[in-house]
Amino acid sequence: MNTVTKPLYKDKIVAQQRALQDPDWVKWSLITIALSFISLFICIPLGLVIVQAFSKGLEAYWSALTQPDTLAAIKLTLLVAVVTVPLNTVFGVAAAWAITRFDFKGKSFLTTLIDLPFSVSPVISGLIFVLLFGAEGWFGEWLMEHDVKIIFAVPGIILATLFITFPFVARQLIPLMQEMGNQEEEAALSLGAGGWKTFWAVTIPNIKWALLYGVLLCNARAMGEFGAVSVVSGHIRGMTNTLPLHVEVSYNDYDVVGAFASASILAALAIVTLILKTALEWKQTNR
Repeated sequence: MNTVTKPLYKDKIVAQQRALQDPDWVKWSLITIALSFISLFICIPLGLVIVQAFSKGLEAYWSALTQPDTLAAIKLTLLVAVVTVPLNTVFGVAAAWAITRFDFKGKSFLTTLIDLPFSVSPVISGLIFVLLFGAEGWFGEWLMEHDVKIIFAVPGIILATLFITFPFVARQLIPLMQEMGNQEEEAALSLGAGGWKTFWAVTIPNIKWALLYGVLLCNARAMGEFGAVSVVSGHIRGMTNTLPLHVEVSYNDYDVVGAFASASILAALAIVTLILKTALEWKQTNR
């Protein structure tokens, strides 16, 4: 490159860099809009929850959390999460493995079914279980004859939560496993490793961060689900009210401190979920 063309080349590079950079006023305007939106719709509501929860002091806050109905709602919420998250984890791993490692008829249909809870209103999901297992539902008469209660009982809440949360783990794993391919598994099998050993020694280490991310989102949704659970629970205090339902019941009874105290637990769960989500994303990016 001669001395005449060097300045022209440098000017061209500088012009390209400037073309790819937005003016400062555009950058700061977008940052201001984003921060304003986050403050208005996220930070301020979360702050108001905390302020209202402690509006009558720490003693009133603790008293609201230790009421029998509140404790029953917390225990039921934890029970639902303990049951649904492991089941959806097993389903998510199995579904992702089947979709990314095998070709079979109905593969596209299975993928579509996994996305179904994302496109169906949670209220509609709960109504489906009422139509299936309610007193006037398809299986209602048989269930009543055998004294099996699903709707307005804990099994109905677990079923509704399972339906709402089952896509999360699978949806985190499917794109990652498709991108990874199966070369490492094939290499392990060619070296004499069995199927289970290959799964635990090769597949799980490669997908562990995405798996934890999916489990985290699944757990957060299971604990915070309202619509589907509201339809199938019957709102029986101390028995079928999860924590989100207990918030609504307390607020409707003008127990403001009790409602916001319960809501503060869900808000804390959301913050912890966000922190863990960011940490997992950072880990996965660095890896």
